[in-house]
Amino acid sequence: MGNALTQKILITLGFLFAYRVLAYIPVPGVDLDVIKSFFDQNSNNGLGMANLFSGGAVERFSVISLGIMPYITASIVMELLAATFPALGQMKKERDGMQKYMQIIRYFTIFITVIQAIGVSIGLQSMTGGNGQGAIMIDTTTFTILATFSMLTGTMLLMWIGEQITQKGIGNGISLIIFGGIVSGLPSGIGNTIASVNAGTMSFLSVIAILAIMIVTILAIVYVELGERRVPISYSRKTIMQNQNKKVMNYIPVRVNISGVIPPIFASAVLMFPLTMLQSSTNSTMTAIADVLAPGGIVFNVVTFLMIIFFAFFYASIQFNAKDISDNLKRQGGFIPGVRPGEHTKEFLNEVASRLTVTGAIYLAIISTFPFALINGLGASFYFGGTSVLIIVQVALDTMRKIEAQRTMNQYEVLGNVGL
Repeated sequence: MGNALTQKILITLGFLFAYRVLAYIPVPGVDLDVIKSFFDQNSNNGLGMANLFSGGAVERFSVISLGIMPYITASIVMELLAATFPALGQMKKERDGMQKYMQIIRYFTIFITVIQAIGVSIGLQSMTGGNGQGAIMIDTTTFTILATFSMLTGTMLLMWIGEQITQKGIGNGISLIIFGGIVSGLPSGIGNTIASVNAGTMSFLSVIAILAIMIVTILAIVYVELGERRVPISYSRKTIMQNQNKKVMNYIPVRVNISGVIPPIFASAVLMFPLTMLQSSTNSTMTAIADVLAPGGIVFNVVTFLMIIFFAFFYASIQFNAKDISDNLKRQGGFIPGVRPGEHTKEFLNEVASRLTVTGAIYLAIISTFPFALINGLGASFYFGGTSVLIIVQVALDTMRKIEAQRTMNQYEVLGNVGL
């Protein structure tokens, strides 16, 4: 393993360690015992899901309680706007414009974080423990200001950590942060399941059924994620002669799941924003709506299913650019057998991508909802749900691909240095 790859892995692990340290730094002025007792009673609703994606930071009311979700929500809104307004879309394609585009996302993240932080701070003011003690131990106005700035700082640090991992480490920083949060909760999830079996609230057969569902889900994810449609490419004799000492790709790999892990993450981010606000409200109507949208319910699963399909199509249209592929093929003297270069190639690739996106979107929606509904019915926690397993497996596969790509690149550099 090359020094560059080792350095990138160590940088990634270092930033993930810093993320986990932040999860244990609480916001000043709260009674953590009251917070913990409240979350013990609300582990199976929207707050439980927020706690899952934050790696337990919510139940500790850490400075990163809001997690990376405000950043993801801001990114979703900007992607939608870029697809709607051509000027914004063009800005995203240019190098200088991309910097402005990312800056807008950061400002929008600050706005969303402040709104959510104020909402959560106000909601905590009415929270009481079993003995009637309040969750806030200082003046409420002072607490709201402190909590807002603390959580804003935490989210900005997470955003920075994610960007640093993407630029200097291995893999997608935002996905790895969510991955780290879910994985960090697995030991407690397994411990709670064992405790439930010992207490008699969950049968041993239910645990066997949960393991079977998880294994089938993991195998299905790996099978689909590694699947791809290989569109054959032919080159003119002139192109082959010019590149006879280089490896020329003879097919275009189009993944079955073009959009990757982004649709479930986007859907979770969009759902968690209103759930967090509704759950922190003391209004009976708002609380009733939050109960209807609680994870595990029929409404939640239906909404999640539809949103994942929408985001799968939306993100695939951004991720797969048939026009750029067609233009590059034409410049390199390549063509798809039986398809004319240019516009016809673009239409052919769009048709292939559209068919695969239908399959990929349905697969993502089923994997994210169906196993979760089954496991939730058996009494397990979020940690064993379809979305969490999907994110863990997909991010692990993607990171392994990037490590392998880095190793291959290092080998080529070594061969080049020795003159081979």
